[in-house]
Amino acid sequence: MKLFDKVFGSYSDREIKRIMPLVKKINNLEGEIEILTDEELRNKTQEFKDRLSKGETLENVLPEAFAVVREASKRVLGLRHYDVQLIGGIVLHQGRIAEMKTGEGKTLVATLPSYLNALTGKGVHIITVNDYLAKRDRDEMGRVHEFLGLKVGVIVHGQTQVEKQEMYNSDITYGTNNEFGFDYLRDNMVIYKEEKVQRELNYVIVDEVDSILIDEARTPLIISGEGEKSTDFYRVADYFVKSLREEDYTIDEKANSVILTDEGIAKAEKYFHLENYADPDNMDVQHHVVQGLKANYMMKNEKDYIVKEGEVIIVDEFTGRLMEGRRYSDGLHQAIEAKEGVKVEKESKTLATITFQNYFRMYNKLSGMTGTALTEESEFREIYGLDVIVIPTNKPVVRLDLADLVYKTVPGKYKAIVEDIAETYKKGQPVLVGTVSIEKSEVLSAMLKKKGIPHQVLNAKYHEKEAEIVSLAGQKGAVTIATNMAGRGTDIKLGEGVTDLGGLKIIGTERHESRRIDNQLRGRSGRQGDPGMSRFYISLEDDLMRIFGSERLASVVDRLGLTDEDAIESKMVTGAIESAQKKVEGNNFDIRKNVVKYDDVMNMQREIIYKQRQTVLQGANIKDQIQDMIKDVISDAVSSHISGVEDTFKDELDKLIQYCEEIFLPKDTFTVESLEKLSDDEIKEALLNVATKLYSEKEADFGEEQIREIERVILLKVVDSKWMDHIDDMDHLKQGIGLRAYKQQDPAQAYQMEGSDMFNEMIYNIKQETVKYLFHVSMEKAPERERVAKITSTNEDDSLKKEPVKKKEKPNRNDPCPCGSGYKYKNCCGRGE
Repeated sequence: MKLFDKVFGSYSDREIKRIMPLVKKINNLEGEIEILTDEELRNKTQEFKDRLSKGETLENVLPEAFAVVREASKRVLGLRHYDVQLIGGIVLHQGRIAEMKTGEGKTLVATLPSYLNALTGKGVHIITVNDYLAKRDRDEMGRVHEFLGLKVGVIVHGQTQVEKQEMYNSDITYGTNNEFGFDYLRDNMVIYKEEKVQRELNYVIVDEVDSILIDEARTPLIISGEGEKSTDFYRVADYFVKSLREEDYTIDEKANSVILTDEGIAKAEKYFHLENYADPDNMDVQHHVVQGLKANYMMKNEKDYIVKEGEVIIVDEFTGRLMEGRRYSDGLHQAIEAKEGVKVEKESKTLATITFQNYFRMYNKLSGMTGTALTEESEFREIYGLDVIVIPTNKPVVRLDLADLVYKTVPGKYKAIVEDIAETYKKGQPVLVGTVSIEKSEVLSAMLKKKGIPHQVLNAKYHEKEAEIVSLAGQKGAVTIATNMAGRGTDIKLGEGVTDLGGLKIIGTERHESRRIDNQLRGRSGRQGDPGMSRFYISLEDDLMRIFGSERLASVVDRLGLTDEDAIESKMVTGAIESAQKKVEGNNFDIRKNVVKYDDVMNMQREIIYKQRQTVLQGANIKDQIQDMIKDVISDAVSSHISGVEDTFKDELDKLIQYCEEIFLPKDTFTVESLEKLSDDEIKEALLNVATKLYSEKEADFGEEQIREIERVILLKVVDSKWMDHIDDMDHLKQGIGLRAYKQQDPAQAYQMEGSDMFNEMIYNIKQETVKYLFHVSMEKAPERERVAKITSTNEDDSLKKEPVKKKEKPNRNDPCPCGSGYKYKNCCGRGE
């Protein structure tokens, strides 16, 4: 491979060769663009839009558009894009990753493809690693786009729904991966389309793409909340169910359900203080009672499940094995927990979740830039379908990267680091010391204090302050200790006279488990042809060396008879470190691949559910869909009840009639005698004819417009409630699925198969409940849209302290809720008032 690269150039070299004619075209336009007035330059934006609307492609207008942005940048920022920055911009427009070294002006590069793609009017998102950088880039780079007549917005934590809508409707929107991802999830929980904030996910540029799409991709985004009722309601329902007698319910094994008789319904209405148990408003009570009935009268301890150490564990009906981690869906598991008197899981539940991998793969076009991506190229290709193009630097890198110094012990290593810092400080040469943790940066800081060396400590907590300190790390005599992530995205400019002292010196206190992070630290020195140097200090007691390093290395050091204070430099050591890092990188890739593998199962399901919600929110007419549901419910009811065995036929018909009366049939519409001479298909037809007639009457009562909205309201409520329970059930399944490996089962395959069964079961439950509630809806109490759960937190909120909401005068029911959720007051904090 290396010989091939020498002869033909690397993959990046060959790709850049193909891009160079475009760069030449842009440069050739510079003269004619330079002579335009500000107004003429601004008018180019509308001209490009007109050309695109007439059928030209973005590729056609690219050279001129890039030339226009370069000129605008010269006038507004005093910065002219270098050729290598034009190459970077073209790579980003092509939907690829541009690897550009630190200090090469990646932020300025993004102005080119973001302007070009914004001309379509579909919106461009630029993702940064924190709110500070999003605001900074919007304020600085946004000036170029605003000069050219585009609208530039920024999404930050804590904005209201109205503010976010305005920002997302901008031509170009800056923000963090977390905010964009959570907004997508929240948009798929709204109950009115007007509450959505995001538009279609069109084109995205991810800055620090390795940090966002790789380092942070192990943790999915999670929105948590609580249902209307806490898990206590399962205990209340259980208490009621246990008070029933045999005449109060009928067990229907064919439909896998227990149905309350008229006597049972009367008792339920009395116990729960209800006027009409079947009313769709009492959906929640019915749900808990139904599951309580199933748990107490159908599910058997030691047969269907066992109770072990306070936990209900399912027994596989075919193999008799315990299915650790698997939970019965739709609240049945909680009902069994209530029945058995163990802790009912769990009060807080996952309402929505997605991985960064699946969120970013939804964009029509994805691109990214970073100083270090090549070591992870195979992951970018495999997970995101992205290739990495290494962009040459504007000026050659002259930084001196010294060989690692290896010590026997950590104290020996730290002593040497402090001595090195002291000598460097004496010379006046600035030094930036990289540590892998906050704790280690504080240990080093204490040692420097003892030596009386003034220094700054940074640990990625306060982004704004951090950026300011990091930007000063190149001043004469500066000593800065920083964790690897601190101040990322901030340029370090050299102070006066620092070039003569050798530039910025980088000291790494240990090798990170990823080569990429080490390269990032090195890359902070030697920007734009500046001098600089870097060196890593390592000890055999470092985590990386201890866990993955070669034992042979330790024995070599012992044979050499090194003391704690001696150091060795050797190619063998560097090789051992690199192979240790490759091992860890491989392990981490496997973990992330696994996260995607599991979320891919959920992703297919999520797309189906979100598409269904979207249809409802857009106000689509779903009459045909509802008719199909009625048909499916009746067909499934007949198929599951009628076995074809003559001896049990009458009993099965009786149960079928009872079941249909629970769902849609008025009492005594059919008798066993009226159906027993019919075939299965004829029974289905007879039931469907009655259902169709009844539904037409209901339609006539309500009127076309109102019944269509009622269909949407009920379907939305049922879908949301079932989907949220399903997410929870899938989460439990995933947590326990790893144990399947002990039983020679592939966990991912088991998760896919069982998850698919659970999803199909949920879809059936959605159909059944939607049909049931539509047939029981009454003129007096037509249902309104409402949330089935209240968002309590996200897994980002844990690290962000929320300001208490100061109570003002009570808002009107249809006003936005003062808690800042973006929902109407009546659907949020004012529920139940």
